[in-house]
Amino acid sequence: MAVARITKRLVDSLQKTGKQYLFYDEGLTGFGVRVTPSGHRAFIIEYRPGEGGRRVRMKRLVLGAVGALTCDQARNLARTKLASARLGEDPAAEREKKRLTPKFEEFGKRYLDEEAVRRLKPSTICNYEINLRKHANPHIGKLKITEIARADVIRMHNTVGEKSKVMANRTLETISSVFRYAQDKGLVEESHNPTNGIRAFKEPRRERFLSEDEFVRLGAALRLAETEGIPWANLTKETQSKHTAKADSQFTVFSSVAIDTIRLLIFTGCRLREILDLTWKEVDLERGLLFLADSKTGARTVVLNQLAHKILERQLSKGVHVFATEFEDKPRADLNKPWRAVRRHAGLEDVRLHDLRHSFASVGASAGMGLPIVGALLGHKQAATTERYAHLDASPLRQASDEIGAKIAKAMKLDETHSL
Repeated sequence: MAVARITKRLVDSLQKTGKQYLFYDEGLTGFGVRVTPSGHRAFIIEYRPGEGGRRVRMKRLVLGAVGALTCDQARNLARTKLASARLGEDPAAEREKKRLTPKFEEFGKRYLDEEAVRRLKPSTICNYEINLRKHANPHIGKLKITEIARADVIRMHNTVGEKSKVMANRTLETISSVFRYAQDKGLVEESHNPTNGIRAFKEPRRERFLSEDEFVRLGAALRLAETEGIPWANLTKETQSKHTAKADSQFTVFSSVAIDTIRLLIFTGCRLREILDLTWKEVDLERGLLFLADSKTGARTVVLNQLAHKILERQLSKGVHVFATEFEDKPRADLNKPWRAVRRHAGLEDVRLHDLRHSFASVGASAGMGLPIVGALLGHKQAATTERYAHLDASPLRQASDEIGAKIAKAMKLDETHSL
């Protein structure tokens, strides 16, 4: 065993011999240089972890290649690592643990496959996957989960928030869920969740209801979409080509199944996935009911009006799903293409599909049906959820105001022949 003080001159003089050998430092026990058969030289330390002793297997840790570290840098690093080993730590095990620590994008996928699939609804899992893939991973995906700091997440949150504050907030929630699972798996400390303390952006409450005139335009656009077709000039911008001539004379016809899916959203007030994922076993046309097994608020019953009933009656699908895709019995992924074309033609480009649900509720509230009835039709579990439509329910207030006015008029001895 060669022993001498390790200096630059000594290290530079070490030559390859066709087999591996070690040269140990005489001043710092455990510190040395390893030369491989190919001549590669690296600084190393050797130590016995834990309490040490002859019964504990010797471990070797490579500190770095000669050239990447100077002799003095290697000696200082060796002194620190050896000191931690004497205190009971295991530098080699710590390095191995760090090497095996997954990057955020890797562990995010693991979270979706292992944890989310057990606890979340398929639609929520789909949203989480989008949040991670499109928004979180481009910013922190390549970092190991133990290296991600609060500042990294704040930068991501601010950048995504420049385009969509709602999406930035949803992505923040998704990242938080990933780190809670990492805590459960012991990959990060229980206190390590870099989303803690980050304030979500204030989200403006959006309440978009269709007016009577807008309902008329929407109905006409839906009829046109499944018959003559939507003019190319009114399709989404993504499908238009700057080289296409006479766009107004060309049309795209959408399937009656897709258009009926939109109509059913209008006449039931259901959520998008509740209709897209609707199966025939959840439909009871005889009693005019939908028995949704797994809506956002759990199992619920939807009462069908006559128009919704007719829409379902004319569906030709004989498979599992009511609105199946054309080639196989799978639910439609979305209604983006037909809806964007229809709303653009109807002049309703600011209307989302979810606004059809709000509009269904607004019609009921405006007709004085009462918030409990409206909430029941929408499947709200909490009365507070329906309160957003309270300002539309004017008929009870108007009736009360009329009664109060009548009493005051009587007290003032006023009648139709007396003016104020």
